[in-house]
Amino acid sequence: MIRRPRNLDWKRAAAILYGDWGTSKAYVLGLAFVAAGFSSLPIILAICALTAIVAISYGIICAHFPDGGGVYSSARTQSRILAVVGALLLVADLTVTAALSAWTGLSYLGLEARFVPWVAMLSVVALGTINLAGPKHSGSLAAVLAIPTVVVVLLLALFSFPHLTLAHLQPPKAGFSHNWVAFVGMILALSGVETIANLTGVMKTDARSTADRPSVRRTSRFAIALIAIEVVLGTALLGWAMLSLPSSLSGELLARKEDMLRFLGEQYGALAFGNRFGVGFGVVVGLVVGLLLISAVNTSVVALIGLFYMMARDEEMPRAFTRLNRHGVPWLPLLVAMALPVVVLLCVRDFESLAGLYAIGVVGAITVNTGSCAFNRKLNLPWAERSLMIFTFLVLFAVELTIAKTKPDALFFACCILGAGLAVRAWAQKRAGLATMIVSREVVEPSVGNLAALEPRFHEGQRILVAIRGLNPVLRYALEEARLRKSPLYILYVREIAVSFGAQPSVDAASDWREDPHAAAIMCGALDLAKKAEVAAVPLYAVSDNPPATIVDLAATLGIDLLMLGASHRRFLTKLLKGNVAEGVVRNLPENIQLVIHG
Repeated sequence: MIRRPRNLDWKRAAAILYGDWGTSKAYVLGLAFVAAGFSSLPIILAICALTAIVAISYGIICAHFPDGGGVYSSARTQSRILAVVGALLLVADLTVTAALSAWTGLSYLGLEARFVPWVAMLSVVALGTINLAGPKHSGSLAAVLAIPTVVVVLLLALFSFPHLTLAHLQPPKAGFSHNWVAFVGMILALSGVETIANLTGVMKTDARSTADRPSVRRTSRFAIALIAIEVVLGTALLGWAMLSLPSSLSGELLARKEDMLRFLGEQYGALAFGNRFGVGFGVVVGLVVGLLLISAVNTSVVALIGLFYMMARDEEMPRAFTRLNRHGVPWLPLLVAMALPVVVLLCVRDFESLAGLYAIGVVGAITVNTGSCAFNRKLNLPWAERSLMIFTFLVLFAVELTIAKTKPDALFFACCILGAGLAVRAWAQKRAGLATMIVSREVVEPSVGNLAALEPRFHEGQRILVAIRGLNPVLRYALEEARLRKSPLYILYVREIAVSFGAQPSVDAASDWREDPHAAAIMCGALDLAKKAEVAAVPLYAVSDNPPATIVDLAATLGIDLLMLGASHRRFLTKLLKGNVAEGVVRNLPENIQLVIHG
């Protein structure tokens, strides 16, 4: 088993999480004012409190699922069908995330309202087209924009602080049921929290953990705590700042609900340093927040691709979803990930209706995740943590039922996603002829008990590993060296895929190459050449979204003495998007392993 490298520290994990979760305040404040006007502060504070509780719950989930704690993997420990339902709810969430982020981002960039839906569709298609070439590190832009966004939020809080007042606040106008519905309508602040759970499989482990029993408790909790504090305090402070503006601006507040942070920047910037500064500061706020929201579109599209691909590998979706293009991108999941947000944008033509579709997916996925963990007796949860998880599950379950009752469009959307997904799953499994069969241990043991006798035996000289993409000169050179040194030769083929595995952090390095036509053709030729050269060859196959890290990790695991690579022949654009394999290997290769790059 080749394990994906754990190279994501808490700082970068926090930046990626902020790129998704931190964008929530960009549209939550506007929706809060639409729902309750100047009486919305208690509801905003309640949303912040629920956000903090969910953050604590996900800190617990990440601690108990170090190899990926997203809804699909955590629910899978309870039931496969429950995991698929949770994954499909996450599909609904990511679909609307892409559509809503594109819409809101363009509004912050100042695009005229009548053009926003059409340009949002073009943005989704353009970002999907870019992903055809398999760009690496899709969260990089979000990570880069995280610091400027935090600076903008801090400046907004600083400029508004002298003007904060309770004078314009109004008491709630109705009873509990009305305010509960308003609370449910602003639940979008929970968006993005699933991101951190899916990242645990590539996070750096804690100091005393081992590869067999990894722990990412400190890394995940640092990342979650940092962003949760910013989201909770930032939403509360900016919500208060919004409600501290004069009631005479209520019309403009309603009109600017889609880019509320930019409007606040204009108003409080003008109060601090004059109208000209206010206009300029509003432009800066719009540019920073708008770009962060556009980056969230790309993150959502990539996450959809990875989710569909992961389910297809688990045989929950058609095998056609695992077919890759020449850049390692599963093209069918990419088309679906592009089509779903575009269809939503075609069908929903106003901001509030689009936001109404959002909550049912994200709340549903979080509900399934927290519920699966809360009632999973195999998890060694202290009573306090289990009680908190149960409380979170019950509150979110009530929210989900309220959304289903009060927002028929959202219920219809979720049913369409669930119905279509489960129908495709049933069709795929029927077509594949899958069946579950229970076999006794007495039957299995004779067939697997003598595997040790089948393992290859060769001289223990220097170990040589050659990574190949074809029958090229570096393979011939490696065979000559292995024959001269009387050394075993490990022949590695890495099938590169440009998707995020999320909850599936490890890949098999066994005989899977026989199921990959391109790899099988190359590997059979290489093994035939090794046989003619009388070299003991061991075929290795890996599927990875980070080939340099996989090559380095495998070389270190096998105790390789000499690693051989061919010189890169990638074109400029491909190298720009995907990087240079040799350069990535050189940066991370241990000093005790020699490297030969054959030109």
